Amino acid sequence: MIRVCLIGLGRAGKEIARMVYDRDDMKLVSAICRPNSDKKNKSLGEVIGVRDFGVFIDSSDNLEKNLINSKPDVIVDFSNSEATINNMSIISKLGINIIIGTTGFSEGDLKKIENIARLKKFGIIYAPNITVGVNVLMTLTKISSVLLNNYDFQITEIHHKHKKDIPSGTAVKIKDEIINGLKYTGENISENIIPINSVRAGGVVGKHEVLIVGEDDRITISHESFSRKIFAAGAIKAIEFIYNKVGFYEMKEVMNLSKVIEDLFYNNEAIDDIAIDNYK
Repeated sequence: MIRVCLIGLGRAGKEIARMVYDRDDMKLVSAICRPNSDKKNKSLGEVIGVRDFGVFIDSSDNLEKNLINSKPDVIVDFSNSEATINNMSIISKLGINIIIGTTGFSEGDLKKIENIARLKKFGIIYAPNITVGVNVLMTLTKISSVLLNNYDFQITEIHHKHKKDIPSGTAVKIKDEIINGLKYTGENISENIIPINSVRAGGVVGKHEVLIVGEDDRITISHESFSRKIFAAGAIKAIEFIYNKVGFYEMKEVMNLSKVIEDLFYNNEAIDDIAIDNYK
């Protein structure tokens, strides 16, 4: 039985809580909200719309005490980047594995998180988009950037009007994957060569589209989330993966996508070793 703590009870966080609650091999043992949240001290069952099961929502002000008492094996963090950075000192001290589904980190923040995982010897999954489908999109896009390195690439991302980070963490990750693929020839590729168009409107859960345009044709690869249940499904896979592991991981390791890419290209003489190394 994997004991799970959830930090962040927004719309995605509540979907994750419901899905964990329905599992026979997982148990929700604690839930953490921000200090001024109206969910503080409420029954988690009441908040997510299930029967009361004895877990009451605590404030992040009491994080260390809560984690010591509830003894989770894995934390799922869907709060915000500032809260995540503030909480990492406590989480790393206690050595509790964590899945970070929040976005909006600086490059320095991400490097700090990666170093913490390695120095403190516990497990972290960084997943700016935890959905299985969008990670497949990243893989398909990276394949395209290797095979079609003379084409132009452009990213469009659309999210609900309340999303604060622009561009989305997923769009930035897609851009990085394209640039890594284009670099397989050894050429220096400018970060600015891949434009990102961001739209914030209505209640759109999330859509990412990659446009790949040559002189005579165009390819479009897109993914759209219709429901936040897709985030919960990805979180379940991540929980199963990170349980009892040590190190820093991304969703491509959770889904074994690096192995898929290696198997696809390893015996292809048109793709050299540099391209393969960029996928790992």
